[in-house]
Amino acid sequence: MGTLHIEDIIIANQRLKDVVTHTPLQKNQVLSERYQCNVYLKREDLQVVRSFKIRGAFHQISSLPVEELNNGVVCASAGNHAQGVAYSCHTLKITGKIFMPSTTPRQKVDQVKFFGKEYVEVILIGDTFDDSFNEAMKYCEEHVMAFIHPFDQEKIVAGQGTVGMEIMNDIEENIDYLFSSIGGGGLISGTGTYIKSISPRTKIIGCEPSGAPAMKESIEQGKVIELEKIDKFVDGAAVKKVGDLPFEICQKILDDIVLVPEGKICTTILELYNQNAIVAEPAGAMPISALDFYKDEIKGKTVVCVVSGGNNDIGRMQEMRERSLIYEGLQHYFIVQFPQRAGALREFISDVLGPDDDITRFEYTKKNNKANGPVLIGIELKCDEDYDHLIDRLEKKGFGYHEINKNESLFNLLI
Repeated sequence: MGTLHIEDIIIANQRLKDVVTHTPLQKNQVLSERYQCNVYLKREDLQVVRSFKIRGAFHQISSLPVEELNNGVVCASAGNHAQGVAYSCHTLKITGKIFMPSTTPRQKVDQVKFFGKEYVEVILIGDTFDDSFNEAMKYCEEHVMAFIHPFDQEKIVAGQGTVGMEIMNDIEENIDYLFSSIGGGGLISGTGTYIKSISPRTKIIGCEPSGAPAMKESIEQGKVIELEKIDKFVDGAAVKKVGDLPFEICQKILDDIVLVPEGKICTTILELYNQNAIVAEPAGAMPISALDFYKDEIKGKTVVCVVSGGNNDIGRMQEMRERSLIYEGLQHYFIVQFPQRAGALREFISDVLGPDDDITRFEYTKKNNKANGPVLIGIELKCDEDYDHLIDRLEKKGFGYHEINKNESLFNLLI
């Protein structure tokens, strides 16, 4: 356990070369100018099934002995891995049972069915990934079928390592830094192993969501640990527990792990879309978000970011915009005590709001026989420096208020 050789990745590449897309490695002008360095994006969002997961899934499945293939395969996934397994089943003409939590968005379930066609059956069970994972394992044992793990099998990791092989084949300069997201750890283990073998001086920087730092915690404690609770927002990288094999590899190859706030990732997703017409999912945008934390070190250097996938649900864009504005200090929510008299709202608008401030939410119920009534109010600022002036005017005008952004339980309840 714990080793992966460059030869394993070369073998995986041979097996995958006619199945997966050799995705482009593109120099990004906008990011290169912003950080005063050469930023290249490895565009796995343009991969078959719009993510790197097809690499590991196909390599693992196609490596199985014929009798196991004939029995079919099982996997548990809420997203990209399921699509990779479904596509592989259809390509290899074998049956697959794909267990997904019953809370999985319909768009993702439909995508899995689309890629797998008549070869796959989707089984929606349990509320969380862990529930569906346990059911999948049970089903595997009862029906003697091969389980295809999302990140903790040698051939899965070797398959993901072909991302690193393509990068090294396509780039002419020496890579100073590689930034890649970490969920279970398969992608960075494979990619990092190949790149470190060819270019030992390249620094491999793992990126994890602030709300799910499973690899960082494990490396700090020297063993794989399971987080009690996680923020599931970065769905492609929010895991409670990383794989044993990726953990062993990451201990050897990682130079650093950056924890990236979810709100910052949202800002990056919107910028990638608006400035580059790139549709990245949260886990795919995360390595680009992490560049901000390294801006001094990367100046003048050559940097590669792996955009691991582009399966972004358009229905989440409003939530992403909201999270981005809150992170940037531009969206604030208050419960304000309004005097129950005529003209109080007019006074608030003319005397408290700044000329560029915008009310984005306003909920008010008039209560009889009370001097004050609470109002839930959302205010969007033009720039974060306006915040102190807003608070100043609120206090000067004598409006009592509670700031919801600073109260996590109240925020989650109301927003």
